[in-house]
Amino acid sequence: MQHLIAWSLFFILTTYEAWGEIRLNQSPAEMKRPGEMVKMSCTVSGFDMSSYHIHWTRKRAGSSMEWIGRMRAGSNAEYSSTFQSRFVQSYHLPSSTAYLDVKRLTAEDSGVYFCART
Repeated sequence: MQHLIAWSLFFILTTYEAWGEIRLNQSPAEMKRPGEMVKMSCTVSGFDMSSYHIHWTRKRAGSSMEWIGRMRAGSNAEYSSTFQSRFVQSYHLPSSTAYLDVKRLTAEDSGVYFCART
């Protein structure tokens, strides 16, 4: 019997700055089977995405937060060594959206995934 992998994504950052509201809106939670892939999205507003790094992190039950990597327009994606093989970051500037693809899912990939900016 195959196990379902739980994906839970939600807002990590909604802040206010003097020049406006900053939002990072993530794609809804998904259930996937081992071996499948998932594409998570993080659509931003209130700032120029090309001027900041977009980070991805993961929180698994009973574990501390894990940094997956970061990416900024015009530069190469950076990854934690744990996430280099099956995790791929990308972005689409016209829609102000960052993506995190996870290939060949395993049960260990279950968790809550977050995007953030720096």
